[in-house]
Amino acid sequence: MIDKDVIIVGGGAAGFFAAINIAEQNPKLNIAILERGKEVLTKVKVSGGGRCNVTHAEFIPSELVQNYPRGKKELLGPFHQFMTGDTMAWFEARGVALKIEEDGRVFPETDTSQTIIDCFLREASKHNVSVLYNHALKTICKRQDTWQIESTQGAFRSKQVLIATGSNPKVWKLLETLGHTITPAVPSLFTFNIKDSRIKDIPGVVVTDVIIKVLGENDLCSEGPLLITHWGMSAPAILKLSAFGALELAKREYKFQIEVNFIKTPFEDCIDTLKALKQTLARKTVLKLPQFNLPKRFWQQLVLASGLTAETRWADLNKQELEVLAEQLTKAVFQVDGKSTFKEEFVTAGGVDLREVNFKTFESKLHEHLYFAGEVLNIDAITGGFNFQNAWTGGYLAAQAILER
Repeated sequence: MIDKDVIIVGGGAAGFFAAINIAEQNPKLNIAILERGKEVLTKVKVSGGGRCNVTHAEFIPSELVQNYPRGKKELLGPFHQFMTGDTMAWFEARGVALKIEEDGRVFPETDTSQTIIDCFLREASKHNVSVLYNHALKTICKRQDTWQIESTQGAFRSKQVLIATGSNPKVWKLLETLGHTITPAVPSLFTFNIKDSRIKDIPGVVVTDVIIKVLGENDLCSEGPLLITHWGMSAPAILKLSAFGALELAKREYKFQIEVNFIKTPFEDCIDTLKALKQTLARKTVLKLPQFNLPKRFWQQLVLASGLTAETRWADLNKQELEVLAEQLTKAVFQVDGKSTFKEEFVTAGGVDLREVNFKTFESKLHEHLYFAGEVLNIDAITGGFNFQNAWTGGYLAAQAILER
């Protein structure tokens, strides 16, 4: 049985962040990270297409929490303690230069996630944090006031344990044996599989700003850029909808209809604009001149889907044809039949029930000296660096609570 002052289960973003913050502030503590795989920080490596989207340049806590379908209420207090600006300052103080992109996402200036990984490994080594590979968690139990942990490679004892294993069903099952409630995991952040003649031949086309809603008895709606892909639709408008609708869309087994307004204009206003175009562009063909700032190939698909031909001129449009075109622009319905994982960034909704955690310290309300950080909790966010910010904030506040003990 190996004794440690602090054991962190999980060698990902939250685990490393907590370990380094503890070790920096109290070098006397003997800290170990138990990682089940042969590599650490694997999610950091693939995040942001291999560039690592460290956080998001949103500096108001009440605004930041709007990006969390689950965890919004619980994270408001923690974000007042450790925020996006604190994250940026933390990395820059350790030699990682960061940059803010136009959409608010924050990346290392090097544009490679290896910069973040190297920073963590360097800091962990510098502060004598033991990183133990191939140590999958087998059992965890408490004897008096000490935690006993058995991994696939050995047994450990520690007063303080932080669980930062991400979406790991085996760990969730072990936590259930300790009395914790686990919200079942369902995918979040996924793209929509859609087979439709309107988008079949135009993968790669981007419509810059749309409104999408899921049809049925709910109020699921999102807006933002939309990307046509080989398998359907993606980009922020879809990913946001998938995150906020994760539970509802799972219930529907990922078969549902969406209605898309491609021009963010009400149907009636669109009709008025089309009538004006009928006058001003009377002799021009409808197909050749894209309107509403839509990409040309996309405009042409919607025109053809409205039953118009390549020769139809604006002057030829009757009332019914104007209405059908306006419907395609503002109320286009698509059948979604399944989902695809968004790149390698697999995010789930689900995890430790948030009512069982003290969010001042990220400590279990059921067991003293047991802490959680990151996606092991039932917290998830839309794409853009928000999931990592949850990991940094949780890891930091858990570290401060452990240090106080």
